Amino acid sequence: MKKLSPLGCLALIVLGALVLGMAGCGTYNRLVGLREGVDQAWAQVENVYQRRFDLIPNYVRAVEGQANFEKGTLTEIAEARASVGKINLQPGTVPDEATLQQWEAAQSRLGGALGRLLAVAENYPQLRANEGFLGLQTELAGTENRISVERRKFNETALAYNTEIKRMPAALFAGALGFTPKPYFKAVAGSEAPPKVEFNFEKKPGQ
Repeated sequence: MKKLSPLGCLALIVLGALVLGMAGCGTYNRLVGLREGVDQAWAQVENVYQRRFDLIPNYVRAVEGQANFEKGTLTEIAEARASVGKINLQPGTVPDEATLQQWEAAQSRLGGALGRLLAVAENYPQLRANEGFLGLQTELAGTENRISVERRKFNETALAYNTEIKRMPAALFAGALGFTPKPYFKAVAGSEAPPKVEFNFEKKPGQ
């Protein structure tokens, strides 16, 4: 078998380097696209949670003037909403797993308090007859549905990205290039249970 000349060996080395470089560029570009998809999905999650955050004060104002309304429920809403606001997130950037779990726990607490507020409000015919109140209630219900949808989409895009960075050849250099795993949304313990509602007030005639 004829040996390759030094020039031929050099040509093979250069060709191999070019092939590897092209494959590496393709993999890198694919990972960038997947990571951008995760960031975009996270931005949508933030948007729908912010929508709920912004709607709650209007809803509270609609019910807090109602005679005999549960003051403890309103206090719980205010405290839960404040706990969400205390968690600092970098806009448009998926947080690390520990921060996401802390943020999701605060959001779950707020969602539970909101669920109890909605349930208590159902006990007031005056509120149920108020079109503005009913409109807010509908917006909140729609927002809760969007939260579920966007969380699912985020987990799907995170799964696609996390799977790709563990596959060959991406696994060889993903970490060195800053492609690290993204966390998932997980069900908070107890979130599957319906909100507990206790009525600790006396109704006035006609209520």
